[in-house]
Amino acid sequence: MASLKSMQEQDRLQGYEQLKKKTDGYYQSSVGLGDYKPFAAARGSFAERNKRGNMVRLRNTAGRIDRKKLRFIVEEAEKHQVDMVHFATCQTVQFHHLQPDQVISLLEDIVDNGYETYGTGGDYPRNIMCSPLSGVDPDEVMNVLPYAEAAAQYLVETVDDPDMPRKLKTAFLGDRENMTHATYRDLGFAATDVGTFDIYAAGGLGPNPAFGVQVGQDVKPVECLYYVQAMMNTFRKYGNTGNKRRARTRYMVEDLGGDEAFRQAFLQELAAVRNALQLELGPEIVSPVTKEGDGTSPQTHWRIQPQKQQGLYSVLYHPVGGCPKLSVLRSLSTALDSMDGVELRTSPDQSVYIINLTGCEADLIARITEADTARSLFETSTACVGAGTCVVGVRDSQKLLKEMIRAVREAGISQDALPKLHISGCPSSCSAQQTAEIGLRGTVKVVAKGDIRPAYFLSLHGKNGRNDSRMGREAGVILEEDMIPFILSLGREVSDTGLAYHDWAENHPGRLDEIAAQYTK
Repeated sequence: MASLKSMQEQDRLQGYEQLKKKTDGYYQSSVGLGDYKPFAAARGSFAERNKRGNMVRLRNTAGRIDRKKLRFIVEEAEKHQVDMVHFATCQTVQFHHLQPDQVISLLEDIVDNGYETYGTGGDYPRNIMCSPLSGVDPDEVMNVLPYAEAAAQYLVETVDDPDMPRKLKTAFLGDRENMTHATYRDLGFAATDVGTFDIYAAGGLGPNPAFGVQVGQDVKPVECLYYVQAMMNTFRKYGNTGNKRRARTRYMVEDLGGDEAFRQAFLQELAAVRNALQLELGPEIVSPVTKEGDGTSPQTHWRIQPQKQQGLYSVLYHPVGGCPKLSVLRSLSTALDSMDGVELRTSPDQSVYIINLTGCEADLIARITEADTARSLFETSTACVGAGTCVVGVRDSQKLLKEMIRAVREAGISQDALPKLHISGCPSSCSAQQTAEIGLRGTVKVVAKGDIRPAYFLSLHGKNGRNDSRMGREAGVILEEDMIPFILSLGREVSDTGLAYHDWAENHPGRLDEIAAQYTK
């Protein structure tokens, strides 16, 4: 069985000849999107809307970007004149608007430098997700990073199989916030207070969303690979491989007759894996942070937080919509070159944390990123890349987010008066709007005969929690032209009370629904 890495290297040695031919054919209209998309996506490249260009997705296990990788990202973006770098919600890095010759050149550079794109799209297992501050968060339950990286390596080496589930999404959770949505992924590992994992399977957002079924309790972390293999085996045996729309793990629960039937089927496969394979990890996979503080303390700043390592700090950087300015990335890379042990961690909400900084280093990084970062919780709203770029997008979520932020700033609404929004341009739910306090999904609305307008499905009161997640309530459809009036109306009312949004919502139950009802159709 070939690994993804060996398959990518084979493509590289052949000069990406097949991909080049198919890419040229697609742009010359001799190859259709239906033929081009799966072939290119498997290699980490996607055609964009209206043949504007291609995107290349760089695998970024657990969201880790060390100084060398950041320098590579910046240099490649400059070399290929990339006008849009995107921190995706799967903790990967995407290069957008590439022309056909740039796609091949970038892929070759990626492989030559020891990085990977193969399997970041298509029907392969996706980027392994992990709590972004794993190993440095003073409030974390457990450092899950080593296990996330071990699972990623295992999948990369073993997944070249035609009967894999589509887009197998695996997440590790070491904090209490469920930022990686581990309880409703295809496979999720959630750390417990006693240093074990509770394990969930067959969850997922998008069409027919579902929370995961618990298939493991108080599992030793070193045994996590048994569950990875059992998930693959369960799908190969019970998954609907003949129907692409249902070739996702969450449909197995329904097909098998419910949670308990699925759980028993999974546990049978798990027992077989335990009997057949030795997959237990060793203690050597855990590598503690060795850098020490230098006695300096940073200035007080809401984006600077202390780590569990005394004298070290992290800095939060959230470019709006997950789209950083290349000039800021260049300045950041240059500064980090002289800082030992520092790395970036991308987050599922499109934030970036720069970690392992001394006090003086934290002050410098905060200054470098100040002009390109969100100023409030609302401005950290999550937005997929949107229909302006994505070939399957319905609405331009990036454009909407930027317009709303501009309007809120101009209106002088207090910074804590609005919650974080989650905006997805299509039913794929890349921004996890289904479990958001306020979620938006792109659509169209027929308001009169022949009058079809851009719109969003509005979802309210969803929640992403470790033990209390819930899907939001569909509150109707809101026209795109009414989105800014809705947000301004909500923001002004909350601002007038002097309360932060979540305090206001707790003190005024039902009021959000009343305001939304004024704008929904």
